[in-house]
Amino acid sequence: MVCLLGIDNGLTVTKAVVFDEAGKPLSIARRRISQIIDRPRHVERDMRELWRETAAAIREAIATAGRTASDIAAVAATAHGDGLYLLDSSRQPLGNGILSLDSRACGIVRDWERQGLSEIALRLSGQMPHASAPASLLAWVKRHEPERYAAIGHVVACKDWLRYCLTGTIGTDLTEASTSFSNVETQTYDAQILELFGLGALQHALPPVQNPDDVAGTVTAEAAAATGLMRGTPVVAGIHDVTASALGIGGLAEGIVAIVAGTYSINETLTSRPKIGSEWFCRNGLRRGEWNNMAISPASATNYDWFIDQLCATDKAAAERDGQSFHAVLAREIERAFSSPSSLMYHPYLFGSPHGAAASASFLGLRGWHGRGDMLRAVLEGIAFNHRLHVDALRDNFRITAARLTGGISRNPLFAQLMADVLGLPVTTTDTEEAAAWGAALCAGAGVGMFASPYHDPRFGEMHDRIFTPTDATATELAERYRLHCRASRTLSSLWTELEDLASKDTP
Repeated sequence: MVCLLGIDNGLTVTKAVVFDEAGKPLSIARRRISQIIDRPRHVERDMRELWRETAAAIREAIATAGRTASDIAAVAATAHGDGLYLLDSSRQPLGNGILSLDSRACGIVRDWERQGLSEIALRLSGQMPHASAPASLLAWVKRHEPERYAAIGHVVACKDWLRYCLTGTIGTDLTEASTSFSNVETQTYDAQILELFGLGALQHALPPVQNPDDVAGTVTAEAAAATGLMRGTPVVAGIHDVTASALGIGGLAEGIVAIVAGTYSINETLTSRPKIGSEWFCRNGLRRGEWNNMAISPASATNYDWFIDQLCATDKAAAERDGQSFHAVLAREIERAFSSPSSLMYHPYLFGSPHGAAASASFLGLRGWHGRGDMLRAVLEGIAFNHRLHVDALRDNFRITAARLTGGISRNPLFAQLMADVLGLPVTTTDTEEAAAWGAALCAGAGVGMFASPYHDPRFGEMHDRIFTPTDATATELAERYRLHCRASRTLSSLWTELEDLASKDTP
């Protein structure tokens, strides 16, 4: 009996999941990875810690899977996209990895916008530069850390660092290669794009590109000792986690918008022709001739988690001591809040937004009689409204008839129904566990011939889907609230900048 190992590294947790050949998780091991936030807008992690904790998670997953390491036919990693992981010429980490929550380069992006460079980049690469894009961060390093910039030997993504630790090979995959420097038409690196950003000297540092399911190497003796994997186990190139999540829930297809409600608001649809626009990224799909159109912002379910961590920690701890599910307690409060009209709204821009880096989170219409449930209702609505903003941009330009939803919060039927009502689309949730890790595992299985391609999911026809359809009256009410939410964003736009200026006066 063979099995597959999918590694999923997010912005706070790294996971190792062992799946059987039918896609059932046999074991899941998690490790939290520290974030280093020593200055405003700087969000980093120690690359060596990332590998140590990932290796420990792999070892635990193998030990608890009920299978031996020799049963694992192949391995694949997925991880957060964008951000920046640098190696020197001896293939050692060159400083900390930079996460996609980092926004230190927002000033550089504003300069590019004023200069008209961003529009040129859109035409060439299929996407507007943003603060956490590799191009923007490299330009920041060049400007502020010239010695570090001069020492760059390799520019890789998060999952590519894990692949190197497993195999000793440097490279990336087609999906990841298109984050900054690929030509949208040819789907290959374009020296003109590097020169546009003033980064022409780094052409040598861009990693070779393979398809996500191409075997990139095998587990080394050193990696085997660290992880418990068998030396020589095939490791495929892997896949960007946004694409992996869509693949894992059967949502990477034309006509479907795959939605991931996690740290990021991720909304994506596949096409067979490139089409560019400033409101979405037109990036490579799994194969040349496929494009994955992604409208995203770091403004989704992390707002719900933040609220609980910052404002409910004591009650959460008390509920857990009493053996209660705190989320079940909150669900009852939220349901009561949804049963009556509310003036309360929330903009979910704690870590970023579709409206630029200056936008910030806020409650509007907050009154003394509002309670925790009312505030959480507003948070969930704000998250759903932000997804709709992105989905509207996509369906104005692509044929979309249905949505598939994943992310931890999607397990809450109340939120899934809210998404259906806000979007005015049927929304399907699945029983898929660890969708991104399974998307990576599909690539691993295809790489060693277990599946005809990553699209040939053995669970098709057997997934337990639940479909939520819009409720007309609720959808009409929410459409009115959504319009007000958008008007408020436009009204607040100048104030966001002024608020940001207040903070910058105290920032060295």
